[in-house]
Amino acid sequence: MLRSPDPDDWISFRNGYALWGYSSLDQIDVDSVHELQLVWSRAMNEGYQEVEPIVYDGVMFLANVEDIVQALDATTGDLLWEYRRPLPDNIAGVTGTRYRYRNVSIYGDKIVLATNDAFLVALDARTGEVVWETQRADYNERVAQTAGPVIIDGKVVNGSRCNPNSPRPGGCFISAHDIDSGEELWRINTAATPDQAGGDTWGGLPRAARRHASAWMVGSYDPILNLTYWGTGPPAPLPEPLRGAGKADLLYTNSTLALDPDTGEMAWYFQHLPRDNWDLDHVFERMIVETELAPDPAEVPWINPDLRAGERRKVITGIPGKTGLIWTLDAETGEFLWARPTVYQNIMTGLDLRTGRPSFDESTAPTSVQTPSFACPHLLGGKNQPSGAYSPDTDALYMPLNNACMDIAMSVEEAGPSDGYDIRVQIRHLPDVEPETAPVGRVEAVSASTGRTLWSHQQRAPIYGSLLATGGNLVFSGDVVRRFRAHHSETGEILWETILNGPVSARPMTYRVNGRQYLAIGSGGQTQGTNFLQLTPELNTPSGSNTLFVFALPDR
Repeated sequence: MLRSPDPDDWISFRNGYALWGYSSLDQIDVDSVHELQLVWSRAMNEGYQEVEPIVYDGVMFLANVEDIVQALDATTGDLLWEYRRPLPDNIAGVTGTRYRYRNVSIYGDKIVLATNDAFLVALDARTGEVVWETQRADYNERVAQTAGPVIIDGKVVNGSRCNPNSPRPGGCFISAHDIDSGEELWRINTAATPDQAGGDTWGGLPRAARRHASAWMVGSYDPILNLTYWGTGPPAPLPEPLRGAGKADLLYTNSTLALDPDTGEMAWYFQHLPRDNWDLDHVFERMIVETELAPDPAEVPWINPDLRAGERRKVITGIPGKTGLIWTLDAETGEFLWARPTVYQNIMTGLDLRTGRPSFDESTAPTSVQTPSFACPHLLGGKNQPSGAYSPDTDALYMPLNNACMDIAMSVEEAGPSDGYDIRVQIRHLPDVEPETAPVGRVEAVSASTGRTLWSHQQRAPIYGSLLATGGNLVFSGDVVRRFRAHHSETGEILWETILNGPVSARPMTYRVNGRQYLAIGSGGQTQGTNFLQLTPELNTPSGSNTLFVFALPDR
C-alpha cells in the first residue's frame, strides 16, 4: 500500500516514497476550485506550524508540536483518540528544536512518532495506546527529531537533528528500527569518522570535533533500486577560521546519501556544498522522477557533457538545498547530470561539468567578527524546509522560494565548547533592487526534463509554506501574510484565494472520503518565514493561533 497508495488516502509524507507532494484526485479542478468552502477546522497546540497530516480509510492522523498525536474523523475533525507524550521541562531549549515537528507515519496497525526526547514510539492506530517505545539517543546531548520516519519493508528509517553545539561526536545519524519491536537494526553517522571512507576529508579534525551534519527531514525510497535517499546539513561551527579544518570538504555534510535500507550501507553519495560557511543545509526532499533528459543550455548553465540528450532515466531531482539550485542526479549511481540556479546566489561561481563539484567566491564567507561579508541567498533560503511538489501530468517541479541575501559575520573570535554555528546575520534585499517594491516570495515551475522555467509567480509577501500538486491541474501554495491560493499548474494563474488566520506555513494535502474530496492546510502558528518580513515592513501578520483548516466543494 505504501508503494501504490489508494488515491483516496494520503498515507505517507508527501503522499508516496518519491516525495512528489502530488495527488491524482481531480474533483477539485481548474473549473470548480473557485467553489471551495470551509467544511471544518480544528485548533492545534501552539508552536511552530510545519505539519502534514496523513489520512487512511477516513481517519486523519495529525501530529501537533510537543509530541501530541490525534486521530480524527477526516470528514468532521471529531476526535477519536489522542496521545500526549510527557516531556521533560524545557526540552525544546535543550535540543534546540523548539518543538518543531512535521509528520507521523503509518504501517499495518501502527502509527509511528519520532519524539522530541529522541525516542521512537509506536501507537496502536485504533486506540492510540503505546505498543512499544525505544530510545534512539540521549536528548541531553542535544539530539532530537523534527520529522517522522519513512517505513520501508517493516523498517522504521529516521534521520535526526543534532544541535550545532551538540557534544555528540561523529555528527548526527540515520537509523533503522524493526516495526514490530523497535529494535535498532542499523545506524550510520553523517560525519565521516577517521576510520571510514571520507574520514580524511575533515582536515585532520578528531572525531569529537566533527559535529552537526543533521539529517532532519524525511528520506525518499525507490523500491526497484532498493535505495533510500537522505540529505544532510552543514558542519558546526560554520566559519572556516573557527573550524580549524582549512578548506577540507567535510564529508558527508550537505550531501545526498543513497543507502541500502536493509543494511544502512552507502551505495553512493553526492556532495552539493563542501565546507559550508553559511548554514545552507541540503536536507530537503529528494524527488524520484523518471523523465526524458533534455536540459536546455539557454537556461541550464551546468550540463554534464557525457549526458545523451533525449535519454530517459530515473533521476533524483528538485531543490535539495537552501542555495536554490535544482540538481538532477542519476538515481542508481549518483552521477551528476545537470543543475541550474533559481533564486539569485553569489556563493558558487560555477560547477565542474563532469563531477558537479562547485567552486566558490571566497569573499562571501564570514572571516571576521567586525566586518561582515555579503552572501546570497539568506540562510533561510532560497529554498528551505517548505516542500516543493512534482506533477507527472505536467512533468514539472513546483518550488516555494524567497529572494533574499544576508550580511554574515563571525560571532566569536575563538570557538569554544559551548559554541554553535558561531555566526551573526542581517537579512538584506538582493543587490540592485528597489527595497520598497522588490518581490520576496516566489513560486517557480520548472520542467524536470528541460530545466526551463515554465512560469514564475513573484510577490511582495514571503512564501514559507509547502506546495501541493493535484490531478485537477492545480498547485496550492500559501504565504506568510495569511493567503492560501490555487494556481493553474500550467500557467501559474491564481484561480482561487482565501485568507486564513496567520502564516500559511504547513503542508497542504488532499484526500477523499465517501466520494468527496477534501483539502487540508495548517496555518496560524509560528514560522521562521516571518523573518523575511524585515524586508517588507509594510506587511504584518498575526501568529500564535495554530489551526487546521479543511475545505471541500459544496456537498450536492
